[in-house]
Amino acid sequence: MSLAVAAPARHPLAGRVGLVAAAVVVLGEMVWLVAALPGAALVSDLGAMAVSSWAAVLCVGAARRHPLALRRFWGLLAVTMVLAALGRAVWTVERLGGIDLPHTPLVGALFAAGIVTGTAALLCSRAGPRSLVGQARTLLDGVIVALALIPVGWVVVFRDLADADLSDPLRTFGLLYPMFDLMQLTILVAVAGPGRQMWRALTVIGAGLAIRAGADAVYVSLVAHGSYVAGHPVDVCWPLSYLLVGLATRYPPPGGAASEDDAGESPLPPWWRVALPYLPVGGAIVAVMMSRRPTGQTPHLVFIGMMALLGVLALRQGLAANENLRLVARLRRLAYSDQLTGLPNRLTFIRRLRRALREDGPVAVVLLDLDGFKQVNDRFGHAAGDRLLTTTAERMRDAVGPDGMIARLGGDEFAVLVAGDRPVPPERLAVRLLAALEPLPGEEDLGVHPSASIGIAEYGPQHSSHTDLLRDADIAMYAAKAAGKSAWRTCTPQLRESAVGRAELIADLRRAVDEGQLLMEFQPIVDLATGTVRSAEALVRWRHPRLGVLPPARFLPLAEETGLILAIDRWVIHEACRAAATWRERAPEVTVAVNIAATHLCRPDLIATVTGAMGAAGLPPRALTLELTESALIEGSEAVLDRLAQLRDLGIRIAIDDFGTGYSSLSYLHRIPATELKIDRSFVSRLGVGDARAYATVEMVNRLAGAFDLAVVAEGVETGAQHAAVTAIGCRQGQGWRYGRPTALPDLLPALAQESFTN
Repeated sequence: MSLAVAAPARHPLAGRVGLVAAAVVVLGEMVWLVAALPGAALVSDLGAMAVSSWAAVLCVGAARRHPLALRRFWGLLAVTMVLAALGRAVWTVERLGGIDLPHTPLVGALFAAGIVTGTAALLCSRAGPRSLVGQARTLLDGVIVALALIPVGWVVVFRDLADADLSDPLRTFGLLYPMFDLMQLTILVAVAGPGRQMWRALTVIGAGLAIRAGADAVYVSLVAHGSYVAGHPVDVCWPLSYLLVGLATRYPPPGGAASEDDAGESPLPPWWRVALPYLPVGGAIVAVMMSRRPTGQTPHLVFIGMMALLGVLALRQGLAANENLRLVARLRRLAYSDQLTGLPNRLTFIRRLRRALREDGPVAVVLLDLDGFKQVNDRFGHAAGDRLLTTTAERMRDAVGPDGMIARLGGDEFAVLVAGDRPVPPERLAVRLLAALEPLPGEEDLGVHPSASIGIAEYGPQHSSHTDLLRDADIAMYAAKAAGKSAWRTCTPQLRESAVGRAELIADLRRAVDEGQLLMEFQPIVDLATGTVRSAEALVRWRHPRLGVLPPARFLPLAEETGLILAIDRWVIHEACRAAATWRERAPEVTVAVNIAATHLCRPDLIATVTGAMGAAGLPPRALTLELTESALIEGSEAVLDRLAQLRDLGIRIAIDDFGTGYSSLSYLHRIPATELKIDRSFVSRLGVGDARAYATVEMVNRLAGAFDLAVVAEGVETGAQHAAVTAIGCRQGQGWRYGRPTALPDLLPALAQESFTN
């Protein structure tokens, strides 16, 4: 039901006219009682009955008009107002029958029932506690406040009265009405305290409760001292409180707050809210001491009230202790289990693993990671990803059974601990897990069921702690991913050594640029028609302190994986530009080619890096060629293509490297601002053995490049036969060992003056 339905106010039976009429009744009664006109008692009774009946009608209308979550609240308030009207009617009848203060059982029962329904209404309000335990706690808080005020009330009102004056049980019960009012007021403060969005209707009802509590306190004092007469001006306070209840029906609940399914965390109560039921207890203790008679006796009402207070306090503390135990249990669940899947979490898994290692039995860890889980989240949303994780956990439970403990370590990573007397080896568990995670019919087509890679590590002498065991399982898991995914691998000494060496290499690579361990070599690119050097490709090498000179294939993939490629690229661009500026003093037309990583293409500072390097070296833009792989270009965004177009407009040449090995597309040749194609060596290497298909491929690429006005460089030319083939096809330039191996700049300079590399 939309909140628009709960808009204030057009009541079918009692609208603004009814509100004005009720206000006129209350105002008229006030004037009548203050002026002490004849029939004041009857006017007081009729006014209370009329306004309470009117409020009951409005509460019924609000129950029908408001959302489902508030219907019980307004319905109980309607019953409360009906009981108030009936009680006042019976009171009037019995008073007219000759009883001055008709505290009869029927009147007491009606008013007591109204207290019960009114209290229940407050507990059912939209701000009230949802659980039975919370409702019981709030009710006990109100009862504690009410009982604690009994001794205070005795000292203030009843201290000078004899016990005989309070011997009538019904009369004594009537004297407790202010306590019930304060109990309800305490409950209202508890359910509508700070930390929640205040509902104005509760504020108005609270004002009515406060007025009624004050009126009941004055009434009790007057009755106790025998000075109350029907039609007293205080009587106007009760219809005034009913008027405020009717006024409260005109306020809708705060926006979005009417749902019962609100799963948000409840705000922490302020300190005074926690201490609220206990603050009056101190006053009650002082009042008990003051109420003692000269004989040392405590009045019966005070004694009974204090015994009841002690009992309620004990019950409240027992409830608090039970809540604390439940809270501790919940905190344990939050601390040691995964909230999504219900499996043990990483902390629990580590604790169990360490305990198993202390028991000196066989221990193995099976680590499982979902392949392609990120794609599921990106394509279908995180809700689908959560469902997939839950389903995976259920299938793992069925596959493992009692043979191991399953845990979710985080994200899409799960682990199985196999310890003690193992009924099955961990390798068999891995096979069972892979089989259990196979997509069911229809799941493969939906695309929401990725495969899994599993790594196994068994504890042995090579492990010093649980950390080493988990590291080895992680190494094996990544080996399974590298093997094609949907597979399992056991950690071997070779895998461990390779992973450790790889980690050490990455650590060394972080220092390579700063410590000047990188060096540059250049491989000539010759003009096949004249045999002269037209360009040279800059190739980076790493002079490792222990491993010697490492080729690019050994460390550049690691650099791209770790992000270190950016610093290496910048160093290469600057060094290549300085080298080209040096050799152009001998051969002014020679250019330099530099490889750019795909990561660097996506950075907006690429243009600034390139132009800064050329400016520092004094190299003209036409002397620089940027080589980019075909796959990196095709996967690039529009921003990448715009960046390349800006570089091309500056005069810098753009070469597509390893052409033919990526996702070749003629449409991309129209979009990429390239100036040359470099045919991959895998095609050129087959030219010298009479491979007709390779010959046709190279010839086709050469014609395609001519159609797009692109220069062609044949890579990997190593033999005379390959040289003859690419020359016959019509390639303009060649590169390979046939014309020169990569060499340092001082060794390259003499080659720039050499006439021909084709002989």
